[in-house]
Amino acid sequence: MKSHFFAYIFRMRFIQRWALMRNTAPENVQEHSHQVAVLAHALAVIRNERFGGSVDAGAVAVAALYHDAGEIFTGDMPTPIKYMNPAIRTAYKDVEAVAARRLLDMVPPQLQAAYAPVLEVRDGETAALVKAADKLSAYIKCLEELKAGNGEFRQAAEQTRAALESYGLPEVQYFMDTFLDSFSLTLDQLK
Repeated sequence: MKSHFFAYIFRMRFIQRWALMRNTAPENVQEHSHQVAVLAHALAVIRNERFGGSVDAGAVAVAALYHDAGEIFTGDMPTPIKYMNPAIRTAYKDVEAVAARRLLDMVPPQLQAAYAPVLEVRDGETAALVKAADKLSAYIKCLEELKAGNGEFRQAAEQTRAALESYGLPEVQYFMDTFLDSFSLTLDQLK
């Protein structure tokens, strides 16, 4: 059986994010997914080491690598559109599920059990950490755009930070308290 799964996955680099906003540094889904994987892994490690958790940090990181893979078929729907109202949000969730299922169907049957947990995340703890990492990545993008003088990201930064704080996840707060300020510094200031 021939499979197009990885050929599609490698096309994530062609899907641009933040389509409705002027960007000083364009971002694609592949690089975003890498950043989310790094952040999700960090959140899992923080949960385990600082707050007594026992989540599989590797599984969380892999789920994060694939968290937006369905956008190969759907493109990146801007957040203000995706969450405009409950009907659009529900419809888009359905579209995302169909895209994830289509990807999973491309995987040879003997490998599908290994890919199902990362393409269709059902574990609540993993999903929460990946969602928080995704939001952290968006917030870091906002900080970087603001640092570059792009005021268009000011409201997105405020809304994204408020969303992060509303999660009530201690590992997110720890990350924000410990690591976040560094993203506003220049290279010379990171000594």
